[in-house]
Amino acid sequence: MDVFDVELRGVSKTYGGRRAVDRVTLPIRRGEFFSLLGPSGCGKTTLMRMVAGFEAPDEGTILLGGADTAGVPPHKRDVNMVFQSYALFPHLDVAGNVAFGLKILKVPDVEGRVRGALEKVGLAGYERRAPATLSGGEQQRVALARAVVTGPRVLLLDEPLAALDLKLRKGLQEELRRLQRDLGMTFLYVTHDQEEALAMSDRVAVMNRGAIEQVGTPEDVYERPATRFTAGFVGAGNFFEGTGDGRAVRTADGLEFPASATGEVTLLVRPEKIRLDGGPGLVARVEEVIYQGAFATLVLKAGERKLLAESSEARVRPGQTVAVSWRPEDVRVLPK
Repeated sequence: MDVFDVELRGVSKTYGGRRAVDRVTLPIRRGEFFSLLGPSGCGKTTLMRMVAGFEAPDEGTILLGGADTAGVPPHKRDVNMVFQSYALFPHLDVAGNVAFGLKILKVPDVEGRVRGALEKVGLAGYERRAPATLSGGEQQRVALARAVVTGPRVLLLDEPLAALDLKLRKGLQEELRRLQRDLGMTFLYVTHDQEEALAMSDRVAVMNRGAIEQVGTPEDVYERPATRFTAGFVGAGNFFEGTGDGRAVRTADGLEFPASATGEVTLLVRPEKIRLDGGPGLVARVEEVIYQGAFATLVLKAGERKLLAESSEARVRPGQTVAVSWRPEDVRVLPK
């Protein structure tokens, strides 16, 4: 039986007549790395702030460990939060920053717990360093150590890696995932970065305009998107609008897809599913080749239709004519 550390039941929040969060129901399992993914302004940070107690919902219920949080102030909730801005105390050294919450809680062996937390985030020996002498990545590690050292039920992370450069961000993604597994703690992570959410999460909730579009594993939301928004936001895609008769879907420009759908639908083919194998399909011209290391993204033009494909073939060049095809099983039917 699933045990939930966080449960949102019909939660809504309105600012100035605009619904920032719209009737969100979401259970988050104990020990899960769960991400809220969506564009800026979709409500994900507001949702996290309500879990933390910095905002109160206008409607609905938020439970932590099965207990209703209504009226419970932030400092009495069994959660800690890590911000994008680090929010370290400049007048305290690293050990002082990490020990801050422990001293408020008056727990024993503060020094030992601080040392253990710093070891977990790769900062053993940094106790006497001042925050101003640390790199951005090191400051973020201190913020993480300070957040986990008190052993909260849930750690809330609001875009904590957004200010870091790409290489450092990738490294800290791996470290965060390892830390979460080592601690067995529930992480609720907010990000607008699709790759980050897919790489780190056990499950992802895709948000749009205050509502949940889809909840699932990274594989679910990428390979089996439930809505047009999810398909377009989580990864790139080629979209075909058509009408189905129960046996096939036909587009206005004469393409036919074997599918049992009826009525107006949208079809999705991911760029990596596009084949340039000379088989039956569309004839397209290579408009652009965008080199990305292990592969290249190809911008193709077939008639008036633009397509994206991926290729590891170095021989593909702009201006080249290619035959484009895909397997029927690589086509995803989406509701209109």
